[in-house]
Amino acid sequence: MNRDDPDDDSPRRAHTGRRRNEDARRAILDAVLVLLAESGGAPVTIDTIARAAGVGKQTIYRWWPSKGAVLLEALTGLAGDVVSPPEADTLRADLSSFVAATFRGARAESTASVLRSLVREAARDPHAADLVRTFTASRRDALRALLTRHPNELAPGADLDLIVDQLYGLFWYRFLLEHRPLSGEAATALAEALAGQAGTPPSGPR
Repeated sequence: MNRDDPDDDSPRRAHTGRRRNEDARRAILDAVLVLLAESGGAPVTIDTIARAAGVGKQTIYRWWPSKGAVLLEALTGLAGDVVSPPEADTLRADLSSFVAATFRGARAESTASVLRSLVREAARDPHAADLVRTFTASRRDALRALLTRHPNELAPGADLDLIVDQLYGLFWYRFLLEHRPLSGEAATALAEALAGQAGTPPSGPR
């Protein structure tokens, strides 16, 4: 077959390299989450990720510069799957969806196992602790972006950092100590309280 012949109409083989690369990348990220969920806080290494994903270590380093980078992308992707980007017309509705999805995700055993394993590893590994700080900072940024998405509903001088602290302070306190559940009722009450602090009028009949 002459590839330069304009009259050659032989079928071409579809290029599958990009698909194979994406499949391998997805397998790596999925393997990270499975390993974290099952590790019980034991360190997850590049070697174990590569074996679980069925790839070589060089494949991982082709896309990520370090173990922390691949773990962070897997965690960020998980958070994005659990909590959808805001799309409601009001701050109160966006907050309600965000808090409810965050609490609901943490009640799922797969997500809870990943987070608990990561926290246990962070307690004894400074690199894992840095990863947790980076990950939680990204979730804080996501919530702050949600708040600033509705500038006309924010009261002058609203303390957005305090609002963010309250959501994640309550979340991690209940998640780690388990003294009270991360229930749907708690999510609704918290979202209502935070919306009020932000400056949004209370919902319900006046």
